[in-house]
Order: sequence, then structure tokens, then C-alpha cells
Amino acid sequence: MVKPDTKQMIIEIGAQIIHQKGYHHTGIQEVIKAAGIPKGSFYFYFASKEDFGLQVIDYFNNKYMEMVRPIVNDTSLPPVKRLEKIFDWFINFFIERDYTCGCPIGNLSQEMGDLSPAFRSKLNESFVLMVELIVGLLKKAREAGEIPPGLDLEETANFIVSGWHGALIRMKIVKGAEPLENHKRFIFHTLLKQGD
Repeated sequence: MVKPDTKQMIIEIGAQIIHQKGYHHTGIQEVIKAAGIPKGSFYFYFASKEDFGLQVIDYFNNKYMEMVRPIVNDTSLPPVKRLEKIFDWFINFFIERDYTCGCPIGNLSQEMGDLSPAFRSKLNESFVLMVELIVGLLKKAREAGEIPPGLDLEETANFIVSGWHGALIRMKIVKGAEPLENHKRFIFHTLLKQGD
């Protein structure tokens, strides 16, 4: 009898491997070996490797929300400070991991965005999730008078997310936090006009 949590275990283990090696360099055999399960268990839960990969994206989205939700909901901080704290959290996260791996959604977008319509659609949902979260904080910031009133919030949030993923690519190349810090400085001291 397959345990009810086996599917989640397969997704979690597979997500770790995909984050480190990419989707194409992750084999089903490698995942089931790491999970310690027979091959039949994999296909009991997933119709194909692509189906598995799409569910891994959902897992990454849920993990992202678990990480940022406590910060977003921390009403003891002004909205812009909450947004800044999210970036600080991730900068520290990558410092602790020696600037490796990057964002799994960004990585998969570069690897699979041109190759699979199903991946492209699912990954776009991930970016929309990130943008909507930032738009929500920017709306609160505008209501509190923290940011320029004429700022297009949707456009600004899209720019922030796109810029962040570009900074993550450079972070992996230079093996340092400066691209992330540069992105943060520009967003908060220039775009959102936050002083020191």
C-alpha cells in the first residue's frame, strides 16, 4: 500500500534535484532512487515527467508563499518596509547558499519557456503570483503616502520582478550579492524614492 504522503515526498525530493540540476538533467530514475520508491509509485501519481514537472512548479509557488506570507502580513511594518524585507530575506537566503541555484521559477523559465506550452503557461502563472503580491504591497504603500502617487503599480511590479530575475542570473555569474543589492538600491532609492 502506498502511503498518502508519498506523492508529496516525491515532489519535494524531485524539486530539490530540479532546482540544483534543471529539469532536463533530472531523470525519473534519479528521483525515484532518491525517494526510495519503486518506479510504479511514480507513475501512480504522475502521468508523465512533464506532469511531474508542472506539479513541482506548484510546489515551488507554495514554498515561495510560505516564505513571504509572514512578511507580507506583518502589519507592524509599513508596506514598503515589508517589500524591502522580502528582498533582504532572499538576499540572505542566497548568501547562505553561496549564491548557487538561483530562483527555481526563473531557472525553469529559461530552460523550458521556449520548449513547452504547458510549462510556459504554468511558469507565467508563477510570475503573475509574484507580481500580484508586489502590487498588493504597493497599493498599501500608495494609500499610506509612501510612494509617488502617479506610479503605475502593475508596471512597477512587473519591472521589479523582471529586474530581480535578471539580478539573480548575474548573482550566479559573479558569485556575489552585489547584483541583488544593486537591484534593491535602485528599486527603493530611485524607483520608489525611499531615502536612507
